[in-house]
Amino acid sequence: MIEIDKIKIKIKNNLTIRDALRRVDRAGIGFAVAVDDNDIVVGILSDGDFRRAMLNDTSLDEKVGSIVNKSFLSVGKNYEKQQIKSIFSNTKVQHLPIIESGKLINIIIKESFYNSNSNKIVNKKKLNNLVVIMAGGKGTRLDPFTRILPKALIPIGNDPIIKVIMDNFSEYGMNDFYISVNDKSRMIKSYFHDHSLNYDINFIEEDKPLGTAGSLKNIHEKTYKPFFVSNCDIIVKCNLEEVLDFHVDRKYDLTLIVSMQHYTIPYGVCKINNGGDLLNIIEKPEYDYLTNTGMYLINPDVLKYIPDNTYFDMTTLIDKLQENNIKVGVFPVSSKSWFDVGQWPEYEKTNAIFSVNNVFDKASI
Repeated sequence: MIEIDKIKIKIKNNLTIRDALRRVDRAGIGFAVAVDDNDIVVGILSDGDFRRAMLNDTSLDEKVGSIVNKSFLSVGKNYEKQQIKSIFSNTKVQHLPIIESGKLINIIIKESFYNSNSNKIVNKKKLNNLVVIMAGGKGTRLDPFTRILPKALIPIGNDPIIKVIMDNFSEYGMNDFYISVNDKSRMIKSYFHDHSLNYDINFIEEDKPLGTAGSLKNIHEKTYKPFFVSNCDIIVKCNLEEVLDFHVDRKYDLTLIVSMQHYTIPYGVCKINNGGDLLNIIEKPEYDYLTNTGMYLINPDVLKYIPDNTYFDMTTLIDKLQENNIKVGVFPVSSKSWFDVGQWPEYEKTNAIFSVNNVFDKASI
């Protein structure tokens, strides 16, 4: 008997997309099953469905039933182990609902299914794209911590954050890293010298601060394929194979990985006309927006727009690309997929999570 995940992710199909997205975020597995008022399954929802809705500029106030996937794979309660293996091996399905008489019984999660069986294999496509980690900043937002340690070596759980980032890329077969260093570079190099990691590591030496993109110029002849760039004070848990496919299929030259964020103003907001007359009061309005996480996927041709040995930020590069009609896209991920540990409140929250759980097994992708 297969030990399956005892998680039932059900949402009503008359919820708004906004409310459904928040429910999925809280559940933390990037998946939900939509049901009608009679508890009958009408479709499924993944991060990809929400992503397509956002990219198509669908109003988040629309009913989630308008974006559910109604053509999905499922099994009955008397499923066979080999049947599950066949589905997971031959499709990109990550979550498989167990449905009986139209109602949700449970959900089988691909990774948990394999981890609970002897044939421990999860069909992640092995990518061999180069990864650049920008570790040259001073990390002033984490003062006084960074008076002693470079921000790349700030501990998250049992490991420095730079190793956590590298391990995440390595899960997808990416083991070729370039690390851009400046502030406290000797300490970063010493860490890798003292720890035997199965990674191919090269350093990009900044003799002066070059911003969040300037040092990328130094790898212009190192790769011919799209490469990932990550700040060293952020953790993004998303399906990197999907990011690469999205980037290539849409023919983007630079793709930003962005996070959907929700914010509720905890007051009544007054709207007035030009004369100062009150029009109405909106009680605790909610806003949704996409935030740059600090992770990117970039085509090598883009590097020609970066000047040599000059301070140059990623935002400046993006502006330059758009001025030249170069395609720039965004790949949205859930709010729980992004951890910005470059500031104290978020660092403390993230470190607490990592100290208790292996968050990478649970974060939404």
